[in-house]
Amino acid sequence: EPARSGDWCRAYVRRAAPPFSADAIHPPFAASSLPLPPPMLEPWLAFFHISAILGWVVFATAQSALCRRDWLNAAMLPRLVRLDAILWVATAAVLLSGLARTWWGAKGWAWYWSNPLLHIKLALFLVAALLQIGPAGQYRRWVAVLERDGALPSEREIGAARKLVIFATHLVAIIPLPAVFLARGFGA
Repeated sequence: EPARSGDWCRAYVRRAAPPFSADAIHPPFAASSLPLPPPMLEPWLAFFHISAILGWVVFATAQSALCRRDWLNAAMLPRLVRLDAILWVATAAVLLSGLARTWWGAKGWAWYWSNPLLHIKLALFLVAALLQIGPAGQYRRWVAVLERDGALPSEREIGAARKLVIFATHLVAIIPLPAVFLARGFGA
C-alpha cells in the first residue's frame, strides 16, 4: 500500500520529539490515566509562590522594624504578636505554594526533587523559619508579662529578638540566588 503524503512527517516528529515527554516530566501521570496539568497552571503556581514570598518579606521586614526599643510600647506589643501570626501564615503559604509548584509545575516533582539547588533553597528557607520560632515565643511571653505586671521587655531582650529576625530576613535574601539558577535548569 503506498504511503500517504503526511506519514513521513508524523514519523519524523516521533523520532525528533524532545526527551521531555509526559513520562519524563510528570512521572506520577505517566503510568496513570490522569491528564497532564493544564498549561496555564504553571504561571498561576509561579504567581502564588512569588506573591507568598513577597508577603513573607514584607511581614518579616515590618516585624524587624517594630521590634526596637524606641517603638515598642504597650499598644505596639499586641500588634507585634498579630504581625508575627500573619508572618507564620505567609511562611506556610511560601512552603505550600513551593511544594505545589514542584508537584504540579511544568518540570514535575522528579526534576525538582533530584536537583540539589532545590535542597539549598529549602534548607535556607527552613533555617530562616526556624530562626523565627524564638522571637515568636518571646513576643507572646512579653504580652503575658505586660498583662500581668505592666512591664515592657528590656533593651537586651528586644535586641536579641530583633537580631534573630533581621538575620532570618537577610538569609531569605540569599534564596533568590539558587532560585534563578534552578529556574534556568542548572543543577539537574
